[in-house]
Amino acid sequence: MSPELPYRTEIVIERFVVSPTHRYEGRPADGPADLDASIDETPDTISVVAGLGIRGDRFFGRAAHRTAAVTFFAAEALQHVETVLACGPLDPVATRRNIIVRGADIDLLTRQPFSIDTGEGPVHFDGQRPANPCGWMNTVLAPGAHKALRGRGGIRSTPTTTGTLRLGRAVLASAIAVPPPVASNADALF
Repeated sequence: MSPELPYRTEIVIERFVVSPTHRYEGRPADGPADLDASIDETPDTISVVAGLGIRGDRFFGRAAHRTAAVTFFAAEALQHVETVLACGPLDPVATRRNIIVRGADIDLLTRQPFSIDTGEGPVHFDGQRPANPCGWMNTVLAPGAHKALRGRGGIRSTPTTTGTLRLGRAVLASAIAVPPPVASNADALF
């Protein structure tokens, strides 16, 4: 039985990042691993499996990542980095977070139950811990991005139901109110 999720927030899912391989291993100075050109890391639809993660992703079914199999990130966090560092535009795919949303301060969902519904029924998650940024952000986004993303790196979560998610408008249901990030312009969403 799913917990009661009384709060509803309209969001937009802007990107999915699903990759069977790690790109950020070793030292950031050596640069990311090459990407196989035949792999589509940014599909329009993903299949989420309860307790396992996103089908086709590098963390799918890995015991060490079951409580952190799916990562979420607020697109507005990159806008913050662009403003603070006077740079941009930055590519959200470089963050390597699985689900990039706009319109909700996703970092507030640490240790909270929530669901996302893109029209095929809600997929439920348990927010676990912050997805803290790492030193790679200075290499793949911009110098200083690691520090600028502190407290805005997204969250790691466990899927508790199985379902499909699609890019575009969605409804975030949560046990707590989740406003847009402070730096966002939510009125421009719709």
